[in-house]
Amino acid sequence: MIRSADIREWRDHDVVDPKQHKIGMLEAIYVDTTTDEPAVATVRTGLPTRQRLVFVPLDEAVLGPDYVKVSHTKRQVRDAPSIGTDDVLPAEQEEAIFRHYGMAYQPGANGERKLARR
Repeated sequence: MIRSADIREWRDHDVVDPKQHKIGMLEAIYVDTTTDEPAVATVRTGLPTRQRLVFVPLDEAVLGPDYVKVSHTKRQVRDAPSIGTDDVLPAEQEEAIFRHYGMAYQPGANGERKLARR
């Protein structure tokens, strides 16, 4: 299990797919609001003048000496929902991230957000 305190230290490290193809740089971590455990990371991708942040689940993530290896392919991550580098994830886009990766989405009992940036 990846602990919140540990994963923050990996900001700006490479994010790679299962075949070690570089996807981008780890930008931020979003935790599950019900467990406070890391759930999703944003990865900075694109050309220097047209960068964006894409979302990738941290389920089965492996920490290496200078990278974070995720269980999803580079193509799947690049096609994931994204936001601008200075933007914040709107609550109404959370479900699209889960749907893109075939994961169940369950907001809080009173409609609270599922993800919170740390």
